[in-house]
Amino acid sequence: MIRYNPREWFSFIFKFHKADTFRELMPLILLNAVYAGGVAYLELEIFKIDKNSHLVNLTMLHTLLGLVISLLLVFRTNTAYERWWEGRKMWGSLVNSSRNMAIKLNSLLPREEKKEREYFKTMIPDFSIALKNHLRGTHETEEWETPTEDEALHQGTHIPNKFSAAMLNRLNQLVKKGALSENNLLLLNPEIQNFADVCGACERIKNTPIPFSYSVFLKKFIFFYVMSLPFSYAYSLGYIVIAVVPFFFYVLASLELIAEEIEDPFGSDANDLPVDEICRGIRKSVQEIL
Repeated sequence: MIRYNPREWFSFIFKFHKADTFRELMPLILLNAVYAGGVAYLELEIFKIDKNSHLVNLTMLHTLLGLVISLLLVFRTNTAYERWWEGRKMWGSLVNSSRNMAIKLNSLLPREEKKEREYFKTMIPDFSIALKNHLRGTHETEEWETPTEDEALHQGTHIPNKFSAAMLNRLNQLVKKGALSENNLLLLNPEIQNFADVCGACERIKNTPIPFSYSVFLKKFIFFYVMSLPFSYAYSLGYIVIAVVPFFFYVLASLELIAEEIEDPFGSDANDLPVDEICRGIRKSVQEIL
């Protein structure tokens, strides 16, 4: 995630970062400029369109269609941002549950249970790393601090579930040997349950993209809208359409690309959530508490 000062205006205008859509769209922008120039040349030099041509009336049609496409893009970006923000709330909930569980264990576990404290001091942060890797489809072993006897937890199709189950089993063992009471287990259970709830919510965000038909329709709408622009504006703007049409394309296509990027917020792109930073924050907080 890019950290920035929202009050800096002019530095944003002249700065192109690696996530800027301008870089990705540059070949298509140039192609649009050539296309618009070709249409303008045909209308102005070859066919010599005059003011009585029906093509002149297309300007009004594009004005109306521009309103429709604007509403569609607003809905598209709002939906994508809602998914991004929901993902951030879920990881915020995971941070709170990790801290709460560490605080409760610090209060409930006897001081002489140093091995158990060390166990949860590594397992709670490792759950967040397991969830991050699960959402990204990666397996970065250098981040683990899990004890050697629990390395089997790193194998399987759903590692976060194995971490949650392992912590709950460990709590049950502590109850059986008398280090914790059953009431203590009831007090700790909501935090373990929230781990699974956060995992399920993040999986729902990642595995449920925007409906295919809607996404395809919007891309087609943008394409045909931009491709028809030179026919209606070449008469009134002349060769200025070579700059105007690519600009329209850049604005519309950029909104769609930004929406596509942020609707899956758990990756490592510049606009994704700072999941790595959150995992480090969880580890630091839990280690300080326990």
